[in-house]
Amino acid sequence: MIGEKAFKLDMVSVRLVKDAPVLSGVKIVSPESAVEALGSVMSEIDREVVAVINLKADGIPINASFVSVGTINAALTEPRELLKASLLSNAANVIMIHNHPSGNLTPSKQDISLTNRMIEVFSLMGMPLLDHVIVGGDNKSFYSMKQKGEVAFERNKVYSGYIDSLKFQSVAEERPDGIVAADWRKETLGYGNVHEGRADVGKKR
Repeated sequence: MIGEKAFKLDMVSVRLVKDAPVLSGVKIVSPESAVEALGSVMSEIDREVVAVINLKADGIPINASFVSVGTINAALTEPRELLKASLLSNAANVIMIHNHPSGNLTPSKQDISLTNRMIEVFSLMGMPLLDHVIVGGDNKSFYSMKQKGEVAFERNKVYSGYIDSLKFQSVAEERPDGIVAADWRKETLGYGNVHEGRADVGKKR
């Protein structure tokens, strides 16, 4: 209104910032080549780390982004964080890779759930998720969810109009009082933590 102090809205922009390179111009067309690119770096980290490798259409890596650093057996990972660098990089395809410091490469239920979720999310953005690879603490072996048939990457395609079939829920309207947002997301939407071990499974890695 006239006479009141003018309201100023801060303007922001998001840009990619290059770190020291860890990739080469070699095409990444298999889990082995993805592990060759990032496995040695991730195997030296004593906490669980989640990364995405952004690729050109011919498989040449554009860059890699570490999207989450967690504890020795878990890393909180949100779809928006996984998408951010891929969108800014104009990636044609994406590979997810994370480490299990214990060396046990078996994916948890949360690993599989997040992978299924990200297949859908990346497809909506026109950037197919090609694989989700788990590396161990010594980088001597890896687990490819695509090779093992753990999830159906074959359905990974760009869906025109697919967004209309998604059911979005309002956190403000649907979340019961007293439930932590992260727990609500996991129980209601089916994603939240990339987690190496779960107490209800009754096993340790």
